[in-house]
Amino acid sequence: MTSFPAADPAAELARIEALSRVIRTPCGSGTMVWREWGQGEPLILLHGGFGSWNHWVRNVEFLARHFRVVAADMPGQGDSDDPDHPFDADSLAAIVTEGVRQVVPGETPLRMMCFSFGSIIGGLVAAGLGERVLSYTGVGAAGLGDRGPTTQQMIRITPDMAADEQVRLRRHNLGILMFADAGNIDALADHIQEINMARNRIRSRPISLSDRLSRTFPLIKGRINLIWGSEDVTAVGFFEPRHAALKAIQPDAGIAMRDGVGHWVQYEDADWFNPVALDLLRGG
Repeated sequence: MTSFPAADPAAELARIEALSRVIRTPCGSGTMVWREWGQGEPLILLHGGFGSWNHWVRNVEFLARHFRVVAADMPGQGDSDDPDHPFDADSLAAIVTEGVRQVVPGETPLRMMCFSFGSIIGGLVAAGLGERVLSYTGVGAAGLGDRGPTTQQMIRITPDMAADEQVRLRRHNLGILMFADAGNIDALADHIQEINMARNRIRSRPISLSDRLSRTFPLIKGRINLIWGSEDVTAVGFFEPRHAALKAIQPDAGIAMRDGVGHWVQYEDADWFNPVALDLLRGG
């Protein structure tokens, strides 16, 4: 597992963020925030629910050696403003699509890599952009229909709880949903979870529990890839039918799985994820 200094996770996060350039595009009555690193062929990153660009904190520096990496804070999450209400997958995707058109103007080809809830929104964006999207890579993808229960053992955290109890419960919840090995939950992961929870203003779970991405796959023109941790609680028991359904649509679709790793595979084992993702991105 890639290691970062645990003594000051806020400083480490700030260091990586300071390397980026900020772009703003319309979102509701305000703006959607994007951060970019590197130069060259554009790679759009969309994060998961209750997240922000920092879901890719262990990946952006590596990927920026090969691409112009553009990572979103999606509507109603992170530093982006709220979308107009009511919202659904299509209205959120419309905001993100317009943002992509502005950050990568004209007909410039691009690639997309999208995590969890972001995989659904990204799938709709990829379908809308047509042949401009050379490849679409879902990481721990949601929106694929049947899945096991993932939140029954999670515990709600309230502001009145003592600080140490909040830390304990955040790590508990990360161990339920995001990590296979609780020993991999470090201070940086806890810090990211803390700030992302505080800044989330939308309900993404109903969208994540749908089959919207599986229904969108036939509309995506570029190559489709999927990356998983074998212990991803959102997918365990459903890998084979999901992969078979995708291969029926795209026989050459790329699929990669890391044994012993959970839902947040790009964080829990970045050393494995980064070169594997690069190979898939280059192959499509």
